[in-house]
Order: sequence, then structure tokens, then C-alpha cells
Amino acid sequence: MTGAEALLRALEREGVEVIFGYPGGAILPVYDALTQSPIRHILVRHEQGAALAADGYARATGKVGVCMATSGPGATNLVTGIANAYMDSVPVVAITGQVPTALIGTDAFQEVDIYGITMPIVKHSFLVRRVAELPAIVHEAFRIARSGRRGPVLIDLPKDVASQVAGTCGEATEASENEALRPPPDELKRAAHLLRESQRPLAYVGGGVRWANAVQEFRAFIQTTQIPVVSTLMGLGALPARDELFLGMLGMHGLKAANFAVQSSDLLVAIGVRFDDRATGKLAEFAPHAKVIHLDADAAEVSKLRKADVPLLGDLRTSLRSLSLPLAVDAWRAECLANKAGYAWNYNAPTDGIYAPRFLKELSEAAGDETIFVCDVGQHQMWVAQHCGFSRPEQHLSSGGLGAMGYGLPAAIGAQFGHPQARVINVAGDGSMLMNVQELATVKRYGLPVKILLLDNQSLGMVRQWQEIFFAGRYSAVDLSDNPDFVRLAESFGIPAFCVEKKEEVPGAIQRLLQEPGPLLVHARIDPRANVWPLVPPGRSNSAMLEGAHR
Repeated sequence: MTGAEALLRALEREGVEVIFGYPGGAILPVYDALTQSPIRHILVRHEQGAALAADGYARATGKVGVCMATSGPGATNLVTGIANAYMDSVPVVAITGQVPTALIGTDAFQEVDIYGITMPIVKHSFLVRRVAELPAIVHEAFRIARSGRRGPVLIDLPKDVASQVAGTCGEATEASENEALRPPPDELKRAAHLLRESQRPLAYVGGGVRWANAVQEFRAFIQTTQIPVVSTLMGLGALPARDELFLGMLGMHGLKAANFAVQSSDLLVAIGVRFDDRATGKLAEFAPHAKVIHLDADAAEVSKLRKADVPLLGDLRTSLRSLSLPLAVDAWRAECLANKAGYAWNYNAPTDGIYAPRFLKELSEAAGDETIFVCDVGQHQMWVAQHCGFSRPEQHLSSGGLGAMGYGLPAAIGAQFGHPQARVINVAGDGSMLMNVQELATVKRYGLPVKILLLDNQSLGMVRQWQEIFFAGRYSAVDLSDNPDFVRLAESFGIPAFCVEKKEEVPGAIQRLLQEPGPLLVHARIDPRANVWPLVPPGRSNSAMLEGAHR
């Protein structure tokens, strides 16, 4: 058995069914062995697309996503996708080819130290030295990627090791997955006491709930306590958007009811969150009257930014079950629900053009709970978070911590391979679309029924909005008025497309988007001056929300 064959056998034992990748010299032995493997290889058109597709696959399925590239530029092109997975705690294993071991450190052709380059953005890295190590390395890489706080792992495989024939190749020893720590009983008692004493408790939920497989326990906790809920971008869907206790996303582009609830609360039950700056605004003024119970699997996050009055480190499911207590907070709940109704969005914008928030709301309602929405990064990303309703976390895929433009299309491809029968919609902006537009070829090659809603404002909308508000309208490098004809561009890849510009065209566009059996691109022209509201200025409290027209 060669090293390449040993690698693939080990991946098969881990249940890998699909790898997203792009070949090159140093990884060729693995591609040769792939011809005899049941694992399906998906040829993307850029290595960044491979890493982001593996990310989308992992988020949609809960499994470990796998991507592969050659040495040098192939490996470095994976870096953005690896960093994206690291920031959002997504389990991905990235496999890179490397120059032969005798050439490592000699500046050989297509040699880079990908082990060193990625060290700050992976949970762990492996440089394979011997074929016999491969089964154990692969098994350990998958264990690390999916245990504790999820994240990416790198396996760097020199070409000579991949080609080397081993007389025997050991099997990976079966090690049990690390059991999640059980929160200390004394801390659970202290947390329960704070809950009972609280008059204005609020659940602040993030993506950690999804990766801890604690969604069911979280919903039971809310159903029992009946306390209101605000969510980070990554936490959307942990509680169904239709639940009356869900107040919306908090933070820089959070909804008013959510931000005001945080600022008025006397107890934050922070569950699987990082107290990220986009969520907290000015940290010193975030939830100024609230004590904090912080539930998390990662000790590094607890009290990192906001000191926890009660830290509950370990298994979120155990903590949530222990804290599921009936609470007498009727007045507080009524106040939050009154604010939710009073600050409800007005979707009747005085315009004949397409109003993005209304378009997205109507699309979300028509698409139903089984549709997976995959967002690129920009204004449209925030509109999706504000105005689309999600019933489960796997229904909303978005680049949160890294904010990587170009995420949407390759991640949608990954999600579609993870759920071949599902409807997958990529909501893109004109700026983001052109970052990885080459992956339209991947959509066409594999006959994927991915739908693309392209909201085109002929600018880098979020950057333009900030320049308008914070830089006195001095616009610099945001004009995209020379965009290509996106309909003709999609059609050149063999993908049907059409354009809409008026609000009366929206119902028909939604109907066709949802009924088209194969891939489709809907090019929606929107107002280049449209902004995302509310907006918390940087360095300000979340209560200092700016609001503009078309609210």
C-alpha cells in the first residue's frame, strides 16, 4: 500500500464520501489513488472554492468537510477558507501536498511552509513523515476537528511519503471521543440562583449551541423559562424565528427590540457566544446592568472579554437541562414583546424599485423551512440575517467571524453535495459574486440545482455605506458600475438567468426561483443608495442605533 492509498483508506474509515479539491504536482500520487477509491472527488475551479465548499458541507451536514490541494500556491489558496472555518468553529480537514522530504527547506519549486503559515488558524497541524503514521494521523485529525470547540485541522503530505510503498500499514487505534466536561455542580447551583433572583433575564445565543448539538436542550430551556432570546449572526435558527420569544439578531446591525432588551436586562445567559465586537458594540457599555452566566465548551472564551459572574465550562446540554427552571418574569417578557411589536419592520418602502428587505422576507416565507440559505458578505448578508426567518441553524450558512467575500457560491456547492435533495439558495452581492464566480463552472459540471439571488447595487455596498456615514461621503474604490452583464455571464456557463428591476416583478421571480428544477441566477437590480439599518457606529453602545430612510 502506498502512502496515498493509506490516506484514502483512512479517510474512508472516517466515513468521508466527498472531497473538494484541485490537483497539482505534489499531490498527484493521491489523485492517482483516487481513481480506485469510492470517495467522490469534486473538482472546483480554485482552491479557495475547495476550502469554502468543505466549510459549507460541514455546516449543512454537521460532518467534517474535507478539502485538498497541492503544495505552494494550491496550499496558500486554501488559507482563507481554513481561516474562515477557524473563526466560525467549523470542522474541516485540509490535506495539502508538499515537496519531497529531502527538499523541504530548500526553497524547492512550489514549496511553502504551509504548516507554519496556518499555525494560527488551525486547531492542529500534521506533517507526515512515514506512511505507517497515516492511519493514526487521519483518525486523530478527524477527532480533533469534531471534538470540543470544532475547527480545522491540516495534514501536510510530502510527495515521496505519498508515493512510498509500505510493507505494512498499521490501523488507527480506536480512541473514544473526548467526553465533554460536566459543569461543576456548585457553579450550576449558583447559576440557578441567579436565574431565580433575576427580574429581567435574557438568553444571548451563538453558534456554539449548534456545534454542541444542544439545540433541543436550548429550546427546552427557553420553553421552560419563557425568557426572551437574542441571537448572534451564527446563532440564527437556534430558536425558530417564528417563536414569539425570539427578538432577532443583536449588535451592529441588530434589530431594535433585540438591542434594547440587552441594554435593559439584569442577567445575560450567554450560550455558546464569544462576546464579539460586532455583537457587543462598546464593550464597557454592553448590557451595563446585567450579571452574566456564560455557558461554553472553550475555556479560552469564558471571561475573555466580559467577566462571567458564573462560568459554566463544559457540556452545554448538561448546563441547559440543569437551568431549565420555571421563572416568574411576566412583566419583563411583556415589555420585550411589546417592543418587538412596536419596532416591527415597515416593509412598504415608497419606491417602484426592488426593496431588498421585502424581497428577502417574501422569499424566505415562500421557501419554507427546508431551504438552505447561503450568504455572501456585505449588505445583503445583514438583510438576510434581519429579514429571513430560519427554523434551524443548518438552514443559514454565513461567513461570520472572518467576513469572507466570495464565501457564498462555493459554500452553497458544498451544502448541495451534503443535501442533494434540498433547495439551496445563495444570496450574493455583485462584489462578492465576482470573487469566486468561476465556481459557476462547478455548478454546471455537476448539474447542481443551486439557486443564486444576486442583489446588484453596482457598488461595494457596505464599504460605500460606511464612507457615506463616517467619511463624509468621500467615496473611494467602491464603484462597480462597470459590472458585467450577469445574465449573459451566467448563460455563458450554461446556467439560465434573468433580470428583475421593479417591485411588481418580484412575485414572479420568487416563483420561478423556487420552481426551477436546475440551477438558476436571478439578477435583481436594487437602489445603489440603499443602506442597512439600524447601524451601531463603531465604538458606541448598542443603544446608540442610527436609522435611515426606508425603515
